[in-house]
Amino acid sequence: MEKMEKVVLHATRRSVKGKQVGTLRRQGQLPAVIYGRHIDQPIAVMLDLHSTAKALQHLSSSTLVTVDLDGKEYPTLVREKQRNFITGKLLHVDFQAVSLSEKLRTMVGVELVGVAPAVKDFNGVLVSGINQVEVEALPQDLPERFVVDISVLKSIGDSIFVRDLAVPDKVQILSDPDEMIAVVTAAGAEEVVEEVEGAMAEPEVIEKGKKEEEVED
Repeated sequence: MEKMEKVVLHATRRSVKGKQVGTLRRQGQLPAVIYGRHIDQPIAVMLDLHSTAKALQHLSSSTLVTVDLDGKEYPTLVREKQRNFITGKLLHVDFQAVSLSEKLRTMVGVELVGVAPAVKDFNGVLVSGINQVEVEALPQDLPERFVVDISVLKSIGDSIFVRDLAVPDKVQILSDPDEMIAVVTAAGAEEVVEEVEGAMAEPEVIEKGKKEEEVED
């Protein structure tokens, strides 16, 4: 398991909304919104585009991000990042405010690392299963991701399941313990690969924030 890093972003309130946010973007600002726990109405904010994009570049959806809004800190999770389809430039970010004293449920990604001996030595085929699991924990205890070493896959047929994850005491796994994370199959077992890939093709459900009607110009 990989623990999340401390991230603080500085924001200011904004009055510019709707189609006019294009002006902010041209000035190097990133429009965003904070909503969630103990916030009656979503708070429209803006952040420095360059520093925010750099800070969020390698963070996962379970990384706790502290938004410092004019001196008041909001612990948040990034729930949606809107990007320009062509350039990939950040256009808008939704931050969900959370309570550090209340557990929440969210998805945490699974990252496979290492080399499987069954693939290297026996010409096996590594088939990936689920790439994220549902957990429940206090926001500050959420792992950024689960790192899984596939070097334990030594023979054809060896598998790694959710139940094999190393999970700290403060984190509860809600996903089915029998769900497969990775398996090594014999070369040529296309039917197995297709079946697993078909299961992985199910659309990911992403929690959306309260949206603003903002149009990129």
